[in-house]
Amino acid sequence: MNFFRGVMGGQAAGPQPSGAETIQKLCDRVASSTLLEDRRDAVRALKSLSKKYRMEVGTQAMDHLITILQTDRSDSEIVGYALDTLYNIICNDEEEEQDENAQKQADDLGAQFTDKFIEDPEHITLLLTLLEEFDFHVRWPGVKLLTSLLKNQGVQVQGIILVSPMGVSRLMDLLADSREVIRNDGLLLLQQLTKGNAAIQKIVAFENAFERLLDIITEEGSSDGGIVVEDCLLLLLNLLKNNSSNQNFFKEGSYIQRMKPWFEVGDDNSGWSAQKVTNLHLMLQLVRVMVSPVNSPGATASCQKSMYQCGLLQQLCTILMATGVPADILTETINTVSEVIRGSQVNQDYFASVNAPSNPPRPAIVVLLMSMVNERQPFVLRCAVLYCFQCFLYKNQKGQGEIVATLLPSTIDANSISAGQLLCGGLFSADSLSNWCAAVALAHALQDNLTQKEQLLRVQLATSLGKPPVSLLQQCTNILSQGSKVQTRVGLLMLLCTWISNCPIAVTHFLHNQENVPFLTAQISENLGEDERLVQGLCALLLGICIYYNDNSLENYTKEKLKQLIEKRIGKENFVEKLGFITKHELYSRAAQKPQPVFPSPEQMLFDHEFTKLVKELEGVITKAVHKSSEEEKKEEEVKKTLEQHDNIVTQYKELIREQDAQIQELKEQVASMTSQHEQMQTTITQQLSQIQQHKDQYNILKLKLGKENQSQPNNQGDSSQMNGLQTEELSQLREEVEELRKQHTLLQSQLSDKDALISSLVSNMWFVSWSVLFQGQIRGHKFCFCAAIFSVPSSDSSLDAAKMSKLENRLAAQTSETERLKEEAKSLSDSRADMEQQLASATSTVAILQTEKTKLQTEVQESKKEQDDLLMLLADQDQKIHSLKQRLKDLGETVEDEDDLDARDQTDDEDEDDDED
Repeated sequence: MNFFRGVMGGQAAGPQPSGAETIQKLCDRVASSTLLEDRRDAVRALKSLSKKYRMEVGTQAMDHLITILQTDRSDSEIVGYALDTLYNIICNDEEEEQDENAQKQADDLGAQFTDKFIEDPEHITLLLTLLEEFDFHVRWPGVKLLTSLLKNQGVQVQGIILVSPMGVSRLMDLLADSREVIRNDGLLLLQQLTKGNAAIQKIVAFENAFERLLDIITEEGSSDGGIVVEDCLLLLLNLLKNNSSNQNFFKEGSYIQRMKPWFEVGDDNSGWSAQKVTNLHLMLQLVRVMVSPVNSPGATASCQKSMYQCGLLQQLCTILMATGVPADILTETINTVSEVIRGSQVNQDYFASVNAPSNPPRPAIVVLLMSMVNERQPFVLRCAVLYCFQCFLYKNQKGQGEIVATLLPSTIDANSISAGQLLCGGLFSADSLSNWCAAVALAHALQDNLTQKEQLLRVQLATSLGKPPVSLLQQCTNILSQGSKVQTRVGLLMLLCTWISNCPIAVTHFLHNQENVPFLTAQISENLGEDERLVQGLCALLLGICIYYNDNSLENYTKEKLKQLIEKRIGKENFVEKLGFITKHELYSRAAQKPQPVFPSPEQMLFDHEFTKLVKELEGVITKAVHKSSEEEKKEEEVKKTLEQHDNIVTQYKELIREQDAQIQELKEQVASMTSQHEQMQTTITQQLSQIQQHKDQYNILKLKLGKENQSQPNNQGDSSQMNGLQTEELSQLREEVEELRKQHTLLQSQLSDKDALISSLVSNMWFVSWSVLFQGQIRGHKFCFCAAIFSVPSSDSSLDAAKMSKLENRLAAQTSETERLKEEAKSLSDSRADMEQQLASATSTVAILQTEKTKLQTEVQESKKEQDDLLMLLADQDQKIHSLKQRLKDLGETVEDEDDLDARDQTDDEDEDDDED
């Protein structure tokens, strides 16, 4: 005992053994002790030392602990100690007092012991088997240990669990555990298990994970719930993100409809706790996962439709227009609404109809645009509004027309603020970010819409009093030439490029201003700084569009003259080099990745996602157009005309083929319809024939049954209805024997009747012969002789027939006696059957009583188990409180010894006493 006290901090005299020596001795006891109590005490001591001497315990004791898990599974206490010890040496929980180097060493140590543990995959299988145990002291440390293994070596452990039979299913059972601490830690385990593994994600989803998680979220209070709701949402994100199969399963299971109540929030400013903000943020991310632009278009459209039909989009718009919503939640809600409506005409139309609760009511689009062009609003909020506006106009020609219409002279309302007015105000404000956002928003109103590009040419602006109005196109070029900030000029150049591309009329309007082309050539040809190279590249792109989409309607700026101008003033190679700088820009690559404008700072907000597509489309064709000569262009024009002629001929043949295809399709449909009708008729005939045959069979069966019933006795019918089991078989056999004897009796009676008839016939014949002979004798004169003969013959035949008759009578008497005996036996068997039925009823009553008592005992056992679980929960909470109080005492400078340390010290005291006795 003194030896262990010295190791654990006691006052024993003499040399004190090191921690490694103590651990080695405990490991020897674990390996060699035959008594379970000794092994249990040694493992408990190892547990108490495992945190302080993590390296030593992990190095020396891991194999012994695994052996304990394999051999002593029947004792939940020692298994729990072993699992706790393994968890302590593998877990890498961060300690506040540890510095960065110490934490790195701890992480390395955890990874090292994890590798050692999973060298044999059977160890993971053993751990999965232990998790099936309901005992709290086994299941809880097992869950924590497996979670730590996944944190340290996730990919390897995932692979082992994936090939383990029913491995994932066993872990899914943790969500159904009635003890919240195990269920909650089970959520953390499943989070680690599903990270980055699509196969496991699918298995978890098809193990009814969505239903269970949504039930837990509802039980915990949805967005008002605690950290358990957060854990459920994180697990749902793992299952759904970048997993199209699970997303489809989620939609097909009608789980999108169950998300709507999450977003039923009021206007109460005091109801937004930090946890609620976190929960709602994750809920919005879940919605975005289902409608992300990176998903397949069909899947996204289907989810968008479901969200509109179940009212989820309407609920999100309510949050969008509500007061008192935190800024980060409002920003994420705007981004979520953006992707719910992106490319969906029905959802876009609904969003256009949403009004803010103001007096007078204003469209939600106008309210959002007011925030976008307001430089006092947060940067992320302005980016979110821009994204929302872009998604509203994405593939929405109707919405594009409505936005452009607010700029046209005939539709301007001086008494109200319109979207067009806000965009123009932002386009020409002093804030460069507002300039860029308004330019990009207006460009999206023109994207792939030739009609609106031409309509926007009609817009006139009054710049100042006393001066004639100028067109919007001209005002953009005027601001461009004034040398404003780079961000402003980049935004205006992107707007102009989008506006005049694929629109020859807009190109003509742009070239009609005599100052525009000289400005562009001057910008491109100058040697400016690094910041201006992007502007030069965009100017080159704008000039290239003027060449490629030029209809040669202006004599001074035909395609050929513009190319000659480039060759003389800029140089073709220099022009192509400046044009290529756009795609080489770092921010260009970032903007090309996804539609949402995400920038770390306002200064880096330079490229729009849709514009990157336009650059990629035009860069090559502009380069070719600049290098082509006039002769090559003429040849191309001739080739185009020839191709157009061929196209016309091909078009005519296509129309003819289309008509023939329509006729063939119609004939095919008719044939298919007739074939279907024929098959239906054949099926109907087959069914009718089958029904007729069934009726025949039923008729024959009924006929047979009726015949048997007529032959059987009523008493026998009553008896057969009461017989069962072995008695039924015995009585059936007896009945068959009696029936056989009856048949024999009937046969004998028939034979007896035949014999009687034969005797009567013989007697009759005998007297007939006698009278005949007598008659003949009288005639022939031999009267006395023949009389003697006559009386002698019947005497001999009569004795013979009498003997036969006596024999038959004796046999008949014997048969009658046998029949009587069989009747007595049948009566005796009937009495025995009645006694057996009475005994069976008594046994059945006894079984029912025993079953009732068993049910009562099971109920009592179940209640006892439940009380035990509650006590375990209370003990766990009490341990946690004690641990917290001890920690506080430690923080205050008091010396506090842990219970495990005391147990280990007692254990070492016992060891020392044994050593002293030896």
